[in-house]
Amino acid sequence: MAKVTRVSAVQIAKRVKALGRQISKDARGRRLDIVVTMDRSFMFAADLIRAIESPVVVHFVGADVRDVELGGKKRREVFFGSRAGTTTSKESSELKGRDVVLVDSILDSGVTQDFLLRRLGEGKPRSLRLAVLLDKTSRRRVALEPDYFGFRIASNVLWTGYGLAASNGTGRNRGYLVAGSSANDTGKSATSKQKKNARR
Repeated sequence: MAKVTRVSAVQIAKRVKALGRQISKDARGRRLDIVVTMDRSFMFAADLIRAIESPVVVHFVGADVRDVELGGKKRREVFFGSRAGTTTSKESSELKGRDVVLVDSILDSGVTQDFLLRRLGEGKPRSLRLAVLLDKTSRRRVALEPDYFGFRIASNVLWTGYGLAASNGTGRNRGYLVAGSSANDTGKSATSKQKKNARR
């Protein structure tokens, strides 16, 4: 049985506040355009934005994974669109000369974030940075490192909580992060433990 690893709500709050201070310091009072990848980043993004002291404008983008045929061969492509229904290309053109921070919850292979950063870069922003909650370094497939990260973690386990869902869709509402084979039933285990303690 894999060992379950946790990151407590207190640890998360401390790191997110530190990230907010660093981002604010780098912004030097300038407006920031925060681009949030949905849906898994909503909780991290909400807390991070509140920790940033500079004026912010928030944009939301969603990933749509499709199987497309190119040259007679099928390949999987990732398309991005804003919640308002506009394309990422149109949205990126509105970021010219702006200071942009892309916010995502997990940086794993880096392929998705690298693609999105390139698309946003087409709009010629003044600066373009990446902020992630979890940085999984061992499975990186592209030369990409986050400008800001909360925690560097192991890549061979599923992490849930704090906006990240387990394989059955549950767990997003937990205030902490948990990893390992028992991530799906952590809530059940915790409840059982509380009942045992109550009977003592």
